[in-house]
Amino acid sequence: MKTIRLGTKSAEVNYLNELLQKLGYPLLVSNYFSPETEKAVRDFQLNHSLVVDGIVGIKTWSRLLEIANVGYASNNKLLSEQNLMDFASFHNLELAIVKAVNEVESGGKGFLVDGRPKILFEGHVFWRELDKRNINCSNYVNNDTQNILYQSYTKKYYVGGSGEYDRLEKAADLNPDALFREAAYSSASWGLYQIMGFNAPSLGYASIDEFVEKMYLNEGEHLKAFGLFLEQNNLIRLLKNKNWAEFALRYNGKGYKTNRYDEKLMKAYARYSS
Repeated sequence: MKTIRLGTKSAEVNYLNELLQKLGYPLLVSNYFSPETEKAVRDFQLNHSLVVDGIVGIKTWSRLLEIANVGYASNNKLLSEQNLMDFASFHNLELAIVKAVNEVESGGKGFLVDGRPKILFEGHVFWRELDKRNINCSNYVNNDTQNILYQSYTKKYYVGGSGEYDRLEKAADLNPDALFREAAYSSASWGLYQIMGFNAPSLGYASIDEFVEKMYLNEGEHLKAFGLFLEQNNLIRLLKNKNWAEFALRYNGKGYKTNRYDEKLMKAYARYSS
């Protein structure tokens, strides 16, 4: 693991925040090494006989992993070279293209430290999914549900990590009617590529339950779902033509230029194809 510190933005920081959250620190799990993260790191270092500098290097990483007692996910859950080769063959894509897209568009890891697939619950999608099932959302809006049920998109209620499962289950238990559980699970993004649950039927899954069951298996299943999503939205063609800008626009949205997704894809492809 690389050394990270205040201000770092990376997948390693996300993992660090997740570990610290597991150890009881009330942190938002994100890719940003915030002042709150640094404060938690210093406290951890102080309480575990480490140099207190707020920097997470090899010694702090080693102690964190030891205390958190995690194996992340067993090796058979992780994406393999063969998974990427099979994907490239199935979709008739260069392996370098597949590796570039995997590097840029995946979330770095598809599972939490406790072995469950990574999710992000979207309260505005939950509203929409309930409405699609002819459920009057206004009847369920109160102070207790404000973090899981709202009409407009917002990031303010994200907590990341295992905390997203707390939000998911809270939504699923809002009413004993099975439609609420179905709507809740359809309102979360799942796995390595964060595919929204409501896509399950259009991607060929028999139900949201089958989709979720597959997401629990391994990152290879996450990759398969990603491929189905790309096919469904006619994005494979753009990858074959190496139309990075159009692919980034269609996949990431209008903000792709701000985050330079097209440039990242082009550079990653150049590196893997050399």
